[in-house]
Amino acid sequence: MTNVTFLNPELFWLLLLLPVLFYVWFKTKTKQRPTIKLSSIKGIKSIKSFRIKLLPLTIVLRLLAFAGLITALARPQIISVEHQVHSTHGIDIIMAMDISGSMLARDLQPNRLEALKHVASDFVQQRVNDRIGIVIYAAEAYTKTPATSDKPLILNALRSIKYRNDIEDGTAIGVGLGTAINRLKESPAKSKVIILLTDGVNNTGAIDPIMAAKIAEEYKVKVYTIGIGTNGLADSPVGIKANGEIVYEKIPVEIDEELMKEIAKMTGGKYFRATDTESLKSVYEEINTLEKTKIDEQKFVNTEEKFHLFALISFFLLSIEIVLRKTLFRGFI
Repeated sequence: MTNVTFLNPELFWLLLLLPVLFYVWFKTKTKQRPTIKLSSIKGIKSIKSFRIKLLPLTIVLRLLAFAGLITALARPQIISVEHQVHSTHGIDIIMAMDISGSMLARDLQPNRLEALKHVASDFVQQRVNDRIGIVIYAAEAYTKTPATSDKPLILNALRSIKYRNDIEDGTAIGVGLGTAINRLKESPAKSKVIILLTDGVNNTGAIDPIMAAKIAEEYKVKVYTIGIGTNGLADSPVGIKANGEIVYEKIPVEIDEELMKEIAKMTGGKYFRATDTESLKSVYEEINTLEKTKIDEQKFVNTEEKFHLFALISFFLLSIEIVLRKTLFRGFI
């Protein structure tokens, strides 16, 4: 950022003296004009000397020189400010997302999975200084992308997440959490966070969710848990037709909230319930507020003095005025 400033701006009040100086010069020159009293001026042709016409040029040059000198005394400066921002307390975040078949339920629009992808993308764009990774899970889990600061890579990974019927369906919360912990346990970050989201009940997997929570606690990984789904019944997938069309029926929404609350409590996190798209947005906004990254900013100020230019201009104008007084206007002033 560059801007022009003056070290002594109060000196610009001296510019008010310039009209006064011009007035004094004008009155003085009027009194000094020689006059001849004649009984008649008939027959005398009025002659205006070219030098007399240019005579005001001297006072103009002098006033401009004084204005330049006042500006120079006001110390004009060009100040360039550079900011260097870096984080000494970065956060590594893993988003562990349930992609089981029930995430296609339409109580969030257009469905839970697509709503989650949209909200999570907004969250990623707001976490400018953090590394973020993605783990997806159903009956099994795998890493979509490790923790990285490459935001376009993360956003592309989010967009590519789809329901896959080629992997075993189910909700293995312990496996999903364990996989996310593996991505963070060697992290050098000051803070390590997992956002664990599910829309169901742990019903499969070799890892007990509470055991996974204890491991997270050991590695000082904070887990925020989110239960997604409306209260009551939701249009949920119950099968797929031969043509690939998904069959929906009204199914009761069941989320093991007690388990999710316990995981959050054990690791120092917090449990949230998202019953629609707006509440899901609010959940991620609150997590974004709770997990603040400390930013260290260094500011470098470079000051470039510019009074020399105005001083030189004033000297040049005064020199011209003196030369004119000694040559062209000699005998007139």
